[in-house]
Amino acid sequence: MEPRTLGRTGAVVDAVSLGGEGILRTRGRSREAVPMLLEALREGVRYCDTAPAYDQSQDYYGEAFGQMKGARDSVFLASKTHRRDKASALALLDESLRRLRTDHLDLWQMHDLRTEEDVSEIYAPSGALEAAEAAKKAGKIRFVGLTGHEDPGILLAAMEGYRFDSVLLPINPADPARLPFITTVIPEARKRGMGVVGMKVMAAGLLVADGAATPEECIRYAMAHADTLIIGCKSPEEVRSNLHVGRTATPMTTEEQRALEARLARKASRYDSFKA
Repeated sequence: MEPRTLGRTGAVVDAVSLGGEGILRTRGRSREAVPMLLEALREGVRYCDTAPAYDQSQDYYGEAFGQMKGARDSVFLASKTHRRDKASALALLDESLRRLRTDHLDLWQMHDLRTEEDVSEIYAPSGALEAAEAAKKAGKIRFVGLTGHEDPGILLAAMEGYRFDSVLLPINPADPARLPFITTVIPEARKRGMGVVGMKVMAAGLLVADGAATPEECIRYAMAHADTLIIGCKSPEEVRSNLHVGRTATPMTTEEQRALEARLARKASRYDSFKA
């Protein structure tokens, strides 16, 4: 597969990127987490995701960047803020930069918007979007995004008043059954020139664990809708396998997508429990 472009950011990404969860959303497991990260970096991963809310994920990244010279500069690094006010968000950003051992983020995202109150708070005077603008001026971040997985309507409302550069949302074959993001948020994001990043591709591993779909099927389905997919991994082997699929497989055709959706329709609620 040819590399893709992450919306108006212009960043070149592969179909599959590295998520900030999996073994990274742990504490005290650097002996497992850092080798996994180093393998991803050696394999040439282009986009790396993390968040302050993901336990020691940022610390593991910082350790990996410290061990591999030049690795930080080779990736598009994305983190998040779950703080909604300016002061707390900026303090959290500084903490993220320290833990990640970098002087800037390529993408800083308003994390996990779930309610109308969340949206109102980030837009309020001295809200998190003011923090984003201040951080851009200070050179601490390059682009601003938003994330959510509960209600597509909340993401659509959040997109109305600010020029976000990207959106991170769930994409898997259970999506069309209820509160779909694929047919609502993604088309609007495309109209606005935003990058689209997919998550929950394997429903936190349930689709694969149940034998409902293979990792390749999940990835190929989501590839048809996003610029890149973040997938949390537990081992170097998972990293290599997922990146290989992203680089060699083709996105599902419309017919293949409908067939997989129909196959999962009866159990779709099991694979979208992260929605409202």
